[in-house]
Amino acid sequence: MENEKTALIGTGKTVFESKKGIAIQGYEGSFHQVAARNMYGKSVTVIPCATFRDLIRVASDQSASSGAIMAIENSIAGSILPNYNLLQKSKLKVVGEVYLSISQNLMVNPGVKLEDIKEVHSHPMAILQCLEYLEKYNWKLIETEDTALSAKHVHQHKSKHVAAIASKLAAELYGLDLIAPNIQTMKNNYTRFLVLQREKEAVLIADADKASIYFQTNHSKGILSKVLTLIADADINLSKLQSMPIPGSNFKYGFYADLEFDQLNQFHLVMEAIDSLTNSVKVFGIYKKGKLVKG
Repeated sequence: MENEKTALIGTGKTVFESKKGIAIQGYEGSFHQVAARNMYGKSVTVIPCATFRDLIRVASDQSASSGAIMAIENSIAGSILPNYNLLQKSKLKVVGEVYLSISQNLMVNPGVKLEDIKEVHSHPMAILQCLEYLEKYNWKLIETEDTALSAKHVHQHKSKHVAAIASKLAAELYGLDLIAPNIQTMKNNYTRFLVLQREKEAVLIADADKASIYFQTNHSKGILSKVLTLIADADINLSKLQSMPIPGSNFKYGFYADLEFDQLNQFHLVMEAIDSLTNSVKVFGIYKKGKLVKG
């Protein structure tokens, strides 16, 4: 998907030129696209990918894209563990992040009223997040593969008795009316998205204050505690620690960690300090902490 206009895309102090667009998981109107717009502006071209594996493949291809936006965790559902493995096997770098407040909205074709609705279509997770509202009505709930695709189908089929649950952007793109906005049960629902760029194109972000890493220890008694103590002693905030089994090992684990710091030198010093306590360390990226934005 080539965009005739060249867009300047910036992440913190990183600015790069893009003519090929940003890979997202899902269809146009998905929350991935909402996150991409918040990071790069409304004019950004997105490249929809059916799966996260496809997203990594497209993002890694210089001829296909300028990078990607990929969901990594949700405040309700937790971490998307397979995405950590995909990221580890790739040659992509994390150059930023977006925390997107998830707003689920009931949408219909223009003129359709609440009493006309017989079915509601959406992704299973979206339906689950809105059950308290949906159970007020005797509607048939239909699970689909994607929220935005559900909205698209309602539009394409000119349905008079079918509604979809999706983002406000999906309603805008497919000309649907928001008959009931913000119907999610838990209002404090947000998804964290990572901004990914190819390793050879990623540049240093001068005022970076966060890093994502993966490390393995020798699994001797108390070794993880020693690593965490060194991080704390360096006045670095360990904002996330996620354990994952090491493939092929006998119940041994590696650790994904997010570190927040005031000065970049703090991070470099702690990495040197933990080197003797770890078998391997991979830095996924050093970047600016993201802010919470509305979906």
